Amino acid sequence: MQFNIQSDSSTNSSLLIIPILGTNPEAVLKEKLAGFTVNPSLFSGKKDTSYQLEIDGRLILLIGLGDKPDVASIEKSFRRVLSKNKDLVETSATIDFSDDFSTELIESALVGFQLGAYSIGFFKQKKEGQKDFSNLEINVISSSQGIEKTCDRAAKIAAAKIEGFKLVDLPPNVVTPEYLANWAVEQGAEHGFTVTIFDEEKAKSEGLDAFLAVARGSAKAPKFIIMEYRSPEAKSHVGLVGKGVTFDTGGLNIKTQGMVYMKSDMGGAAAVLAATQLIAALKLPINLTAIVPAVENSVDKDAYLPSEVIGSHAGLSIEVIDTDAEGRLILADGLSYLVKNYQVDQLIDLATLTGSSVGTFGYECGALFSNSDAISNSLREAGMQSGEKVWPLPMWESYRSEMDSEIADIKNYHGKPIAGAITAAKFLEAFIHEHPSWAHLDIAGVAFGDSEFTKTKSGTAFGVQLLLKFIENQL
Repeated sequence: MQFNIQSDSSTNSSLLIIPILGTNPEAVLKEKLAGFTVNPSLFSGKKDTSYQLEIDGRLILLIGLGDKPDVASIEKSFRRVLSKNKDLVETSATIDFSDDFSTELIESALVGFQLGAYSIGFFKQKKEGQKDFSNLEINVISSSQGIEKTCDRAAKIAAAKIEGFKLVDLPPNVVTPEYLANWAVEQGAEHGFTVTIFDEEKAKSEGLDAFLAVARGSAKAPKFIIMEYRSPEAKSHVGLVGKGVTFDTGGLNIKTQGMVYMKSDMGGAAAVLAATQLIAALKLPINLTAIVPAVENSVDKDAYLPSEVIGSHAGLSIEVIDTDAEGRLILADGLSYLVKNYQVDQLIDLATLTGSSVGTFGYECGALFSNSDAISNSLREAGMQSGEKVWPLPMWESYRSEMDSEIADIKNYHGKPIAGAITAAKFLEAFIHEHPSWAHLDIAGVAFGDSEFTKTKSGTAFGVQLLLKFIENQL
């Protein structure tokens, strides 16, 4: 898509879109429609409403956003335009923002509008006359200062989020560990960050034994992906780790339900990969090191066994109680490697880790665990601002004993139907080498789910805008 900045709506685009803030649209409509008005019983500007009309042969779409809308609801409202009203749009569209719209709200609207072109029908045969919005011209009318920069940011944010969608939505015979590694290399070349890939041999020499144990049951070779973005103006160094299980059968503790959705078990990796793309594209003045341990957890004669004792990069021995608690094993090596090899000021991991977090928060927010009130509060605030909410759960030391093993230094699962998300976080904490500013985000309930934009569960790119807001709040 291409943005054009316009001073008025006289451009003869096929569709004029007028978003309305508040529930008293008369004044705005009189100004934008040259004196035309709409009966309030037909359109009053309430949230999640819209109205279509035609004036002098031009199609007009009114979008009601309600009073004090948040950025997430605006993004969703604008995503509906192309997702649900494709027939209204031909080669161009004009969006006419009133003076009530802040830069932040305009950015969210433009991001949402672009997301509306996304479809998960990757393998469907194209129908005759099927619309392709990749070359759509979007004319933007706004008195906001710096509107050009806003359009540029919106394009880069939308591009990153769409990549986050795709990485989760594509099937597991496409998105393999090698696919993620190649994706990182290509994005690094395009956006200016360096990428290092460890194969099995290199991972073994680096002592990534827990990571390799999970990969043993799959014919698809694991890849340990390291991305490094550096800015000459950086004053801080952020470290990210994303769980990259491209498909999770559960291993020998095989899943008995819901396996069809387990292509989404790399939702944490998708967030980290897309966020790295975005941070580099925006050229933010920070240093970033991001690690994605990418594996498939499958079953064959070499698959790791319940009751095995395996090693780890941190030097701790791990008793395997459940092979379906594999995500924490690869994260453990990712966290340990990052802390030992890079001097990061803040350390954050994201993972679709436990059903327990879903049982606690449902599909409303992610679970936040941290050993630092400062980073916890910053992430919580960024979550509320971005619409990608996270909320803290306790990390009391009394939970640590749940992970004690009699045969090894630690076990990977406590085997109880209680406090699953918390004990998983306590397991990870054992591998951060006492880093003072670490946070773990369990996003199992929010990285993949039902949506009005697809008939099946799909990726959300949860974490991309959360991480962006978290980092930009500190600049």
